[in-house]
Amino acid sequence: MSAQIQEQVGAKDWQHVSGLSVEPAFYRFVQEELLPAIGIDAASFWQEFERIIDDLSPENRELLEVRNVLQEAIDSWHQGRETHDHDEYVSFLRDIGYIVPEGDDFEIATTDVDTEIARVSGPQLVVPVSNARFALNAANARWGSLYDALYGTDVIAESDGLKRGSAYNPRRGEAVIEFARRFLDHAIPLDGASHEQVVRYRVETIWRKAECIATLADGRDVKLADCRQFIGYSGREKAHSLLFRNNGLHLEIRVDPEHPVGRDAPANVCDVVLEAAVTTIQDCEDSVAAVDAADKVGVYRNWLGLMQGTLQVSFMKDGEQRHRRLSPDRKFIGIDGGLVILPGRSLMLVRNVGHLMKSNAIIDRNGDEVFEGIVDAVITTACALCDLRGETALCNSRVGSIYIVKPKMHGPEEVAFADRLFGRIENMFGLERNALKIGIMDEERRTTVNLKECIRAVKDRLVFINTGFLDRTGDEIHTNMHAGPVAPKERIKDEPWLAAYEDNNVDVGIRCGLPGRAQIGKGMWPKPDEMREMLETKHRHPEAGANCAWVPSPTAATLHAMHYHDVCVAERQRQIASRRATRFDDLLRLPAHGNAALTRPVIARELDNNVQGILGYVVRWIDAGIGCSKVPDIDDVNLMEDRATLRISSQHIANWL
Repeated sequence: MSAQIQEQVGAKDWQHVSGLSVEPAFYRFVQEELLPAIGIDAASFWQEFERIIDDLSPENRELLEVRNVLQEAIDSWHQGRETHDHDEYVSFLRDIGYIVPEGDDFEIATTDVDTEIARVSGPQLVVPVSNARFALNAANARWGSLYDALYGTDVIAESDGLKRGSAYNPRRGEAVIEFARRFLDHAIPLDGASHEQVVRYRVETIWRKAECIATLADGRDVKLADCRQFIGYSGREKAHSLLFRNNGLHLEIRVDPEHPVGRDAPANVCDVVLEAAVTTIQDCEDSVAAVDAADKVGVYRNWLGLMQGTLQVSFMKDGEQRHRRLSPDRKFIGIDGGLVILPGRSLMLVRNVGHLMKSNAIIDRNGDEVFEGIVDAVITTACALCDLRGETALCNSRVGSIYIVKPKMHGPEEVAFADRLFGRIENMFGLERNALKIGIMDEERRTTVNLKECIRAVKDRLVFINTGFLDRTGDEIHTNMHAGPVAPKERIKDEPWLAAYEDNNVDVGIRCGLPGRAQIGKGMWPKPDEMREMLETKHRHPEAGANCAWVPSPTAATLHAMHYHDVCVAERQRQIASRRATRFDDLLRLPAHGNAALTRPVIARELDNNVQGILGYVVRWIDAGIGCSKVPDIDDVNLMEDRATLRISSQHIANWL
């Protein structure tokens, strides 16, 4: 035990229970807030918690040592060679066990998965759960105003009298409405007409079945090209809403002739509301500013509030007090007259930290800080019991599952360890086997090259795999640090291994039976202010067969939702299933710069840009306690910076130095 830890646990207010020494703020949260909320006896909780820590911590340490041994072997291999032989390199990785033998084909067998994960494709938000306001905004981003998203971003260019300004600009509003009507022509086309011709929307009941009727400027009445897209409505008089569905996503046309926008809008449409962030990852990892037990208490308290449905926050904005709480479900009258109830909130997953981190919240009987991943798994599960037991008015999972995304696992053995940890926690709380579902983040190289076997290790509880440039590239550079200089960061995006990595994730996911049971995801859009560019490019993610992709804000989620109306991901996955699988060797091509010379100004600019991102992030952390925020790069483009972006920047600097 270090002297610092000895001093901590010797303090009067540290609690000593079941062989554990527990930090005071963390202990009080568990005793006074968490355990009363879930109705579990404190003595049995701490006793079972300690058993898990005692039994699994040695294995956790052994797995981390395997990482070190493999990395040392790879470093030595590169340092002992003047030139790189790819075939020899791949054989070497197999010999040392970095690449494991691949078993027979199989499909995952996950059951009790909510529809939002299993069958609906759409945007996915990732948000620091440490910030209550952000967490609530993300959870409520299940529905978003398309008018607001268009009006307030650069999707509508600020030219020719279309400036945003401080007051409402009617000409910009007209451009927004025109854009939205063109979108409706793609998502819910009319039979032989355009939404731009509509002067009135109404509901008529024909043979006991409600139908949407659109009256055109020339007096004609038309129906939808596919009448099955009309799902329901609310209201029948002046102000009413019409509900539609396309590619599994809902959208709502709101009509109100007395609304400031609807009053002058064609057909009195005051807004088009899209089902947007179908799922949200409430993050305990990269995006939070949490470094000690007190910080973690704030993280856990907010997650508990979300699971209880009680989290709320008040704040000042534009000189007035605002309030945030979880949105209620949305109710409509169905086409047959029955009640249609749609969730008002994203389905929430929680991201724990990886196997590497330790926490000063608990000191074990050997005087060591406990692995934070174990603490996260136990506490976030305990918080979610409130939802699992159906004791809250605002339900998260409707099938009785808890969704935990697990990052930064290296290979099948570490994934299998997470499976054992989850099983022990299920036993601790008396849950059914596989009630805890897992998401594997394919962001470490040893997971990428062994992805099929990683999935096999959790085939009965898997609900999510994904890709991401930042962490995955950081690990690529770290693994082959001594192979020579890597390419500049932007050029790495054109390297063969990255395209192979993106395709392989989808290919393996489809072959392992994820469609209809689990999400195949793609990474974050990093430029929160560049929404026009996002709209022009991020359609590639659903086209690549990904049924979710990360966005940096509720506004971005609303805009990205349009891509899922354009692309039927289930159909794309069926098409991709027949394509030739990714060449395995391409996954292991190094992103080396080779012998081509870089000029000193190019080198300096690349290093300066990496440092800019790191320092900008650190300033925001220290000054405001924010773990994820916009930081301008060297060209003054705002980028989302968190610990993942720091990882790639720091590895790139280290490699070039």
